[in-house]
Amino acid sequence: MTKAPIIVTGAAGFVGYHVAERLLQRGERVIGVDVFNAYYDPALKEARAARLMGRDGFEMVRLDIAEHEALSALVASSGARRVVHLAAQAGVRYSIDNPFAYERSNLAGHLSVLEACRHAGVEHLVYASSSSVYGDRPLNGDGFKETDPAESPVSLYAATKRSCELLSQSYARLYGFPQSGLRFFTVYGPWGRPDMAYFGFTEKMLRGEAIEVYGDGEMARDFTYIDDIVDGVLGVLDHPPAAGGHEIYNIGDNDPVGLMDMIMTLEAALGVQAEKVFKPMQPGDVTATFANIDKLSALCGYKPKIKLAEGLAKFVAWRRAFGPLGA
Repeated sequence: MTKAPIIVTGAAGFVGYHVAERLLQRGERVIGVDVFNAYYDPALKEARAARLMGRDGFEMVRLDIAEHEALSALVASSGARRVVHLAAQAGVRYSIDNPFAYERSNLAGHLSVLEACRHAGVEHLVYASSSSVYGDRPLNGDGFKETDPAESPVSLYAATKRSCELLSQSYARLYGFPQSGLRFFTVYGPWGRPDMAYFGFTEKMLRGEAIEVYGDGEMARDFTYIDDIVDGVLGVLDHPPAAGGHEIYNIGDNDPVGLMDMIMTLEAALGVQAEKVFKPMQPGDVTATFANIDKLSALCGYKPKIKLAEGLAKFVAWRRAFGPLGA
């Protein structure tokens, strides 16, 4: 009997590509779904997809998840029993000037996935949320816990991600299919997103340009290497809640790093001293993130393995090998 495929939305994206690749490595069949939008250089998405399409057991479907009838038909006909929903419009600052991109991809898109899954009898939906739902809050010794309030988003992006969690919670209770939401903390690594700070800094430093350091360098992030993120995603995928259950998990490194320390680490990896221009925090940014990972560790033994110096070195090696990027 042929094993049912796993659908991965956003499979040409950063996290989606790595999740799909790991699933293929362990012998799963994967149907990737992606719209290949131009939020950042589509050539990078095409390059990720090309690597996947060369693998046995993989199929890529170019589809906008907000196109509900098309998505429902795909999920129903695929026979998939598990869906990993990672497609979304990302970016905090982009949401300030482009709100309707988030309404379509994040809200309408998530609802479309929920409807497709419930009608097709999907047994476990794992979906991406974000650490941004915690809002702007000070660091503490325990880190941000899933039980902490998430009622004060400071960006539209964060508000849409929290809204998706609430939609999933209601669907799990109403229709009984298990769901797991994943609050990712500052994911970085090879094949990453060019709009992320570490990637943008790298591009400018390689060109000899000054980098803009927001928050006057006082911000801190729980930088989490992509392989550790994938460990968490698959750990959750393999441990669904009971029927009607909805669980939320932090996936982070549990070790916040100051922005200036990250820049120093990147300078060492590149062998380049950055010229820095300090600027105040931008609208929608938060001061710090810090994942408490006790819940995920208890579920599947999750333990991040790659610290920032090693992870940035791996990213820099990939970036030098990949070659020029477009827009």
